[in-house]
Amino acid sequence: MGKWWKWGVLAALPLAAQAQGNLSGLDHGMTGPRAQVLVLGTVHLRGMSKDFNPASLNGVLDRLAAFKPDIITIEDLPGDECDLASRQPAKYGNDYCPSTDAARAATGLAAPAAITEADKTLAAWPAQPTPPQRRHLAALFLAANNRASAYVQWLQLPEAERRAGDSLDATLVDQLNKISTVNDESYQLAARLAARLGRQRVYPVDNHTGDYLDLPDIKAFVRAIEGAWAAGGAVLGEQERRLDALGKADDLLPLYRQLNDAAALKIRADGNVGAAMRATSPEGYPQMWVAGWEIRNMRMVANIRETFRERPGARVLSIVGATHKPWFDAWLGQLQGVDIVDTAAVLK
Repeated sequence: MGKWWKWGVLAALPLAAQAQGNLSGLDHGMTGPRAQVLVLGTVHLRGMSKDFNPASLNGVLDRLAAFKPDIITIEDLPGDECDLASRQPAKYGNDYCPSTDAARAATGLAAPAAITEADKTLAAWPAQPTPPQRRHLAALFLAANNRASAYVQWLQLPEAERRAGDSLDATLVDQLNKISTVNDESYQLAARLAARLGRQRVYPVDNHTGDYLDLPDIKAFVRAIEGAWAAGGAVLGEQERRLDALGKADDLLPLYRQLNDAAALKIRADGNVGAAMRATSPEGYPQMWVAGWEIRNMRMVANIRETFRERPGARVLSIVGATHKPWFDAWLGQLQGVDIVDTAAVLK
């Protein structure tokens, strides 16, 4: 087929849209339901105080449960990316992801095979899974480097069935019991919500394959970035102090409302990326950091899109560090057949 068809499509678009590459409106009149995507900006709970109580998230969980997401994504690295990094340690390092050695010993499966087997198992998943099926799937998820999904299965087991068996040996049981005590939004928000709603897994969508920088002086790079933030982030610093105070409350719903406030997100974006773009550096280090930040966010958005590629009209919840939210909202909102849900309205 010749190129004439491309020019025919362009001719049908307004001139302004052609000039700007504007693809909005292509899904007007689309057939079928539109996907509803809710991006929840979060603090990283590992940074909370030692006396942090997961019950303080109950108000947030209640409101997210009312949204009834079909799919929940988290800011963790997917198992296939972990496997990629393990094959290129000179580029990515030796500690890119947690070790799956114990789960591999228990299941006999390396990460790629475990990912395939977990997907195969879920494709034939019964409406009423038995405890042995849940234990086996939890073991597969651990071998696939998807610990949050393993915890989803663990939480849906009756207390008496949270024990070794069906590929889940004592070492893996110990891992799952420890996960229950870890302050991490992937466990305390995403996994708890997924189990509450009867979902079988969560989807890790983080990406660091664009982080590698071949620079002669990485310490100078870090100093330049930190200097940019110190020089241009005074307003953000004030906001962070207010958030720290909200983070000490028994109910974290007000904290999450503030984190997801549009004006607060604008301050956060400017204090990080805006400050870096305005910074002066002979080498352009702050601007290089922004490029890496954009690469990471674009790849994460693509990973989110993949989770509902075969599910038009899905309700998707993406839980991610609050600094990512403006990029997620903007870029996910450009996708065809996708509506961005007002997070502030959900958290009311």
